[in-house]
Amino acid sequence: MFYIIFGFLYLLSLLPLRILYFFSDAIYFFLYHVFGYRKSTVMANLKIAFPDKTEKEISGIAKQFYSNLTDTFIEIIKLISMSDRIFEKRCQGDFSLIEDLIKKGKNVQLHAGHQFNWEFGSLYMSKVIKLIPTYAIYMPINNSAMERMFLKIREKYGTIFIKATEFRKRRDEIFKKRFVFFLAADQNPGNPAAAYWQNYFGKAAPFITGPEQGGIKNDTAIVFVRSRIPKRGHYVLECTLCTESAASTSTGEITRSFRDFLERIIREEPANYLWSHKRWKWDYKETYKENWIDNVRA
Repeated sequence: MFYIIFGFLYLLSLLPLRILYFFSDAIYFFLYHVFGYRKSTVMANLKIAFPDKTEKEISGIAKQFYSNLTDTFIEIIKLISMSDRIFEKRCQGDFSLIEDLIKKGKNVQLHAGHQFNWEFGSLYMSKVIKLIPTYAIYMPINNSAMERMFLKIREKYGTIFIKATEFRKRRDEIFKKRFVFFLAADQNPGNPAAAYWQNYFGKAAPFITGPEQGGIKNDTAIVFVRSRIPKRGHYVLECTLCTESAASTSTGEITRSFRDFLERIIREEPANYLWSHKRWKWDYKETYKENWIDNVRA
């Protein structure tokens, strides 16, 4: 099955992006206008995040979000056959900050949100950072053929992808050596009672604790990564230092800083974020108050 799926998608990927974007536009039309894929979730999220925007403005952000979403999946297919030369034109960035931290002897955690195109972002990290091994954690895909295909794309430049379900077994082995970890730090926690709680765009939301706690335990440098879209199909990655020593921070400090970072970059590019996931899936309860890390009370 893998060879059938991969073969078909490989042939499709040989088409120029300008032609593939016609497919993206068609998929966008059906997702947004016909099927309304997760449209209620998207609109609800946007109204929470941008209460001052009009219905017309919210609708405009939603439409651009769906266009970015379908572009992302078309671009992932293109990655199957994309040359290094084309990739370097499509995705650029300055990772000198990370290189400097590595040369200082620091291990590094890169914290990113689900901005478009996250697959380009992880590949760029793989391509640019060569001084020490790079790792990323991912949620396994139920379809084994699709998972194999995604890993083939994601590991093209050497980053080692580890299933979230296997990370606990492997983390001690990994942390004995030098490392850079690429983490999607805006994931929804499976257990809200064990999460860090804080206001996110003015409404209480839980954040996973692993990125901060792992950084403190290993005393890593923490770097926030942003992806900008200057024009269709082009991405620019930017790095912001949070701290060179996570162990020197107080509880919740890194997670609050990441929240502030996310809010800022989302306000600057509202459609460049994965709004189709329930960002406020869990309701805050008074029993969670010990895990409230915000300076403003719920």
